Amino acid sequence: MDSTIQEPPVLQKTKELCKTIIEQPEFASIRERVEAFLQREDLRSKYDVLMMKGQAIQQKQQQGLQATDEEIAELEKGKNDLVSHKEVTDFFDAQDEIHRIQNEVFQYVIKTFELGRVPEDYEFDTCCNNEGCGCS
Repeated sequence: MDSTIQEPPVLQKTKELCKTIIEQPEFASIRERVEAFLQREDLRSKYDVLMMKGQAIQQKQQQGLQATDEEIAELEKGKNDLVSHKEVTDFFDAQDEIHRIQNEVFQYVIKTFELGRVPEDYEFDTCCNNEGCGCS
C-alpha cells in the first residue's frame, strides 16, 4: 500500500498562492506593522476595551435604544487616544491592506464559480472600489 497521499490539485495551487502572497515585498511590511502593534500590550489592551465599548453601543442600538452622549464621547476619546500612537495607525493600515488582498482573491474565486472559467479583469465592477469615482 502506498503511504504517500497526493494533495488535491486545488490545495496544491492554494498553497502556491499563499507562497506567492508571502513573497510579495509588501507582505513583510504588513507583518512588521501587525507585530509592532501586537508587541505593545498596553495598546492591545486599550484596543480591546475600545472594541468592547463599541460593541456595547452597537448592541444597544440594535435593541432600539439610544447611546448616551457620555457613551459616545467616551468612545471617541478612547479612539482619539488610540490613534495617536503610530503602532496603532500602522496596524490599521496593515489590516486595510490585508483586507484588500483577501477581497481581491475572494472576488476572483467567486467570479470563477459564477462564470465557470477564469474571469477577465473587465468583468469586475471596479468603479466602486476606487475612492472618489463618483459612482456611489
